[in-house]
Amino acid sequence: MKRAPITGLGEVMQLAYVPADFDAALDFWSRTMGAGPFFALDHVKLEEVKVDGVPAEIDFSMALGYWGDLQIELIRQHNDAPSIYKAWRDEGREGLHHVCILTEDMAEARRVCAAAGARVRQEGKVPGGGEVIYVDAGGGPGTMVEILKPAPGGREFFAMMRDAARSWDGSDPLRRLG
Repeated sequence: MKRAPITGLGEVMQLAYVPADFDAALDFWSRTMGAGPFFALDHVKLEEVKVDGVPAEIDFSMALGYWGDLQIELIRQHNDAPSIYKAWRDEGREGLHHVCILTEDMAEARRVCAAAGARVRQEGKVPGGGEVIYVDAGGGPGTMVEILKPAPGGREFFAMMRDAARSWDGSDPLRRLG
């Protein structure tokens, strides 16, 4: 039986980072790379979160901005709950943490990932009807893949940020959201 490639689920729409210095990373992406503006979502509340199958309460914030049509995500975890973000930070790692693919069929995404030998490391429900899984494809650095089924309105939310980036003049690089 042919193994189903994860790439068949969709295009990579995001590059995500868990920087040791969040403010320096934001400055790099906005000033040096010209990505932005970034939209901050503080203390994100996912439901039914599990890390390696064990329930967890992860307190984290993210900033999302666009670099052309590619979303850049910066993540900061505030507590010491086990997570893929904390593991990265504890290992002192920098650079690309994961890429993200959007899906409308999470059951199919889970099936494809399992067939490809990718293991779900972290998962949760997005309030309002979405779902997210992070799978480790087992190929070394850079093989963590987030698969997101956005809640209703999520794609439009991303489009609003992408549109803001198209006319952004470099001012107000971080904008706070709920």
